[in-house]
Amino acid sequence: MTRVRMDLFTSLDGYTPADPTPENPMGADWGRLTAAYGATRTFRAHVFDDTSGEGTSGVDDRYASAFFDGVGSEIMGAGMFGLHTFADDVDWKGWWGDKPPFGTPVYVLTHTAPRPSIPMKGGTTFHFRNAAIEDVLAEATESAGGLDVRVGGGYSTARDFLRAGLVDDLHLMVAPIFLGRGHRLWDDLRGFELTHTVTTEVAESGEIHVTLTR
Repeated sequence: MTRVRMDLFTSLDGYTPADPTPENPMGADWGRLTAAYGATRTFRAHVFDDTSGEGTSGVDDRYASAFFDGVGSEIMGAGMFGLHTFADDVDWKGWWGDKPPFGTPVYVLTHTAPRPSIPMKGGTTFHFRNAAIEDVLAEATESAGGLDVRVGGGYSTARDFLRAGLVDDLHLMVAPIFLGRGHRLWDDLRGFELTHTVTTEVAESGEIHVTLTR
């Protein structure tokens, strides 16, 4: 049965970066926030095609491996694709290079749709939709072929799905740092844990993995 999954990064004080630029598309603090994940063997292999076997292999890597398993389609916001920064560039194909790490249909939520779909290397095809998130989720669920649908970022897209109660499995990667600035992920989401089972695990890096499962 298809489940809706989400993996999010946050700091100990509940922030995610809010200052994207062309040089730092996910925000200036993104590297600090995702350092443990980016150091894993799985991340290096899937995102950078690093076949050397280098990278960490402990708890963080186990969660990184689970991130890629069993996903049949993806949903992301326009900002995560990069449309806010490159809205007028008709040749823009996203931040993710010639071979994005998704390998599935990816549905990009944007008010600039309709736009032509963009097939990429490795099985990723970006589709652009200007519709209610429930409608896009229904399409993504169908295309997932019985596998799961993962909802990526950015911040506003994640919160839209959380507020609508559409997320079955939420994995929070809590970096052991204080940002003191950015978007506050959990504002106005009181009681989310009441409908989900909560577990926590601390990795060797100090990263705290919190999972909430409906």
